[in-house]
Amino acid sequence: MEFDKIINLLLIEDETYDVNRIKRTLEPFNDKIQIKKIVSDGLSAIELLSDNNDEFDVVIMDYQIVGPLTGEKLIRRIKLIDPFIQIIVITKMTINVTNFELAKDLIEAGAMWFCTKYPSDIKDYIYQPTDLLLSIMNAYEKKKLNLEKSRTNLQLDKSIDKIIAQKPLIGNSAPIKKLQKQIEKASQQDVTVLISGASGTGKELVATHIHYLSKRKFENLVTINAGSIPQNLIESELFGFEKGSFTGANSSKKGLFEQANNGTLFMDEIGELPTNSQVKLLRVLQEGEIDKIGRTEKIKVNVRIISATNQDLEKAVENKTFRSDLFYRLNVIYIYTPTLLERIEDIPELAGHFISQFSKQMSIPKPGLSKDALDVLQNYNWPGNIRQFQNVIQRVLLTAEDEITKDDLLGVMKMEKHSGSVDGPKFSFGDKILEWKEMENIFRWRYFNHVMDKTKNEAEAARLLGFAPSNFYRMLGKMGFK
Repeated sequence: MEFDKIINLLLIEDETYDVNRIKRTLEPFNDKIQIKKIVSDGLSAIELLSDNNDEFDVVIMDYQIVGPLTGEKLIRRIKLIDPFIQIIVITKMTINVTNFELAKDLIEAGAMWFCTKYPSDIKDYIYQPTDLLLSIMNAYEKKKLNLEKSRTNLQLDKSIDKIIAQKPLIGNSAPIKKLQKQIEKASQQDVTVLISGASGTGKELVATHIHYLSKRKFENLVTINAGSIPQNLIESELFGFEKGSFTGANSSKKGLFEQANNGTLFMDEIGELPTNSQVKLLRVLQEGEIDKIGRTEKIKVNVRIISATNQDLEKAVENKTFRSDLFYRLNVIYIYTPTLLERIEDIPELAGHFISQFSKQMSIPKPGLSKDALDVLQNYNWPGNIRQFQNVIQRVLLTAEDEITKDDLLGVMKMEKHSGSVDGPKFSFGDKILEWKEMENIFRWRYFNHVMDKTKNEAEAARLLGFAPSNFYRMLGKMGFK
């Protein structure tokens, strides 16, 4: 070990005889170590450290000294003042016996190491000189490493604060305050979380906050959309594969579970996970290990699962399309993300936030928002929720001048100025009352048909509707489109 400075010691010892023995023991190493201060009792040591804790790197203390503050109590008080300072205890209590219980108590209190005093007839040394030197140097090195780790963690904390600041949970409505409390609670528990809510309500944002507020915050947050990956590729994406395990496997690949090891895996659209993959996911949750394609040995992983869905998973369990045992494993903590209609009072704050954010990103002057424009925002039903709201604000900034007006918004949202309805397929309801699910299916079919007629291009239709291509084709199949 090489050190760029002299190691400064605080010596706590009440016997002059032993003070002199410690000085003689360390004398050969005066170029590396100096005893900067000597005190004879615990209270004096605490007072000195409170005023000058930066001056000392290592404390060497006798276990039994005068005064009321000794032993483990003194160690704990020192650590409260400076958690980075390292403490070496010298004691004569273990001359004739190996006292493991004492060693355990000292380490738990915060001491780094302890050594047994030589008998008093050995006048020159308190302990074997090179061993004491190595212990002091190791103590100093540990202090440096802990300080460096603390500085690194502080920098990481600042980076995490920046991530959360860039992805804030905007609003002060009752549903948002409830959601914030649920996020705080979920972040403190290292268990699975199921987030449920309509599309565009910010389920991934909630997962991001839970991860970066949890003890896993310094590890990876890995995201997968279970509905966007072809079924035949899901297991290789989740669990990875070894080189040569199948045709085309020219190199090994880490799966998402390995990438997220010790961190968090966010599985969006969990309801779209195929049944055979559900079985393997359940095994990972139960056993904490994965079966990698082409590998016989199992791989241990420590991953927290946060999943999200816009489906009714309980209904999916009843319909046998989602495993009940997996549902219960995923649903330890349940969080619901409210729709924008459920938090309509947050719209002014949301509008201000997104106008500021997108104006800065687009390098344009920040426009105002007229009262009638705000009325339009607050009286629209927002079927696409926050995602749609963001998109509208971003698009209107391209056309608005100094102030966003009602007409600017109506133009972007393709709204009729008086009725407030979106241009699209027309409906004739007749006298029969249909169940909502049936009516929803009819609307979905007609709207998809309307978009397909408009675009004549499946890729363009998927883009305009905001679907990943695989999700779009699956929806077409469900609705009977060829």
